[in-house]
Amino acid sequence: MSTAIVVGSGPNGLAAAVKLAKAGVQVTVLEAADQIGGGTRSGEAIVPGLLHDHCSAVHPMAVGSPFLGELGLERYGLRWRLPEIDCVHPLDDGSAGVLRRSVAETAAGLGADGRRWARLFGRPTEDYDRLTDDILGPLLRFPHHPLRLARFGLPALAPASLLARVFATEQAKALFGGVAAHAFQPLENLLGSSIGLGIITAGHRHGWAVAEGGSQRITDALAALLSDLGGKIETGVCVRSAGDLPPADVTLYDLTPTAVADILGDRLPPRVARAYRRFEYGPGAFKVDFAVEGGVPWTAEAARRAGTVHLGGSFAEIAATEREIQRGRLPERPFVLVGQQYLADPGRSAGDVHPVWTYAHVPNGYTGDATEAIIAQVERFAPGFRDRVVGTATRTTTGFAQYNPNYVGGNILTGAKTVPQLVFGPRPTLHPYDAGLPGHFICSAATPPGPGAHGMCGANSAARALRHLQR
Repeated sequence: MSTAIVVGSGPNGLAAAVKLAKAGVQVTVLEAADQIGGGTRSGEAIVPGLLHDHCSAVHPMAVGSPFLGELGLERYGLRWRLPEIDCVHPLDDGSAGVLRRSVAETAAGLGADGRRWARLFGRPTEDYDRLTDDILGPLLRFPHHPLRLARFGLPALAPASLLARVFATEQAKALFGGVAAHAFQPLENLLGSSIGLGIITAGHRHGWAVAEGGSQRITDALAALLSDLGGKIETGVCVRSAGDLPPADVTLYDLTPTAVADILGDRLPPRVARAYRRFEYGPGAFKVDFAVEGGVPWTAEAARRAGTVHLGGSFAEIAATEREIQRGRLPERPFVLVGQQYLADPGRSAGDVHPVWTYAHVPNGYTGDATEAIIAQVERFAPGFRDRVVGTATRTTTGFAQYNPNYVGGNILTGAKTVPQLVFGPRPTLHPYDAGLPGHFICSAATPPGPGAHGMCGANSAARALRHLQR
């Protein structure tokens, strides 16, 4: 029987382990922390019974993941729950851009931009499930559906600032811009529309789902399946060098490219080692969890029913703040994401006290305290919020890196989404999962298709490892 070691137990490490185990490989997962899950962990905080997601929280890419979908994880307790409204982007005049799962219902709420929204997202949403194998893998390969992929992908080449000109209303522009800002990159960058278009299209097809009982349930379900397949997980095992690795036919790393270079050292070909050590990390996140009595008193009524709320003002304001972050400066009003997962999953609340999940975009390695800036942004669109807060818990950029070493400088995307890293992954190659050393593969969110609890980076990397074993 072939053997495999997977270093790291985030959703990609566990997905890789499951795919290998399903193929009959004997798999051991090594996790440095005492708890498995990477960014998909949850736990009580602030108030007893109040459940908070530690990082990854809302999962439009995971709920429709072709790999997760084929595993039957509902048998292991994974249940997806959807809010009434997926995402709202409020504006200072009290209006808002409102994103619903239905393309038609979203378009109907965008007035003059309704037809434009429907043209941009209607056909790609219909084609989404046919295209997942193409869009959730390496970009540099011949696609299974080239014409459909071209229709889907051509708008993604444009900067978000250019594509936003399609829309006439500030509501539609800001709604699109807020999702595009998930890339943590200036909205003027080439390919700056790609992540926003991908998230919006996936959401229109499958919804912005949360895992019932917290994102930890994704981890728990994958771990339970792996155990049933005969795989093992060992926690508290820190791999610092190749000498720490047990013998195995293949080794997969759910780690940053920098960490892989540190472990393998001069065993890596020089060109691979150079690329991995030059890998770029983007801006960071500063997270504040709130315990809020009665929920957030949003001025925009739709935001009171939304699983996710984006706080950034107009498209022009979002673009300006993202430029400032890239320059290493924290704006007075940073872009803030708010998660209200309890609206889809009421069991996360404790009576009338609800968990509200937020983070602000901040420069990589930011050492200040962005708590007040986050509160001020929420107050801007929900006057009286401050008075409802009964407790907080913060995680700084340093705290994120300690919580998960893949989040270098608080960069929760495991790498900057620059054009080269979007196109190639960790290094220029047609095989981004290959670590340049026979039998060694990288499977973290630094590889295509990138961040999210979809597990596709791990599944794609495991497929490369299985081809190696079959030689």
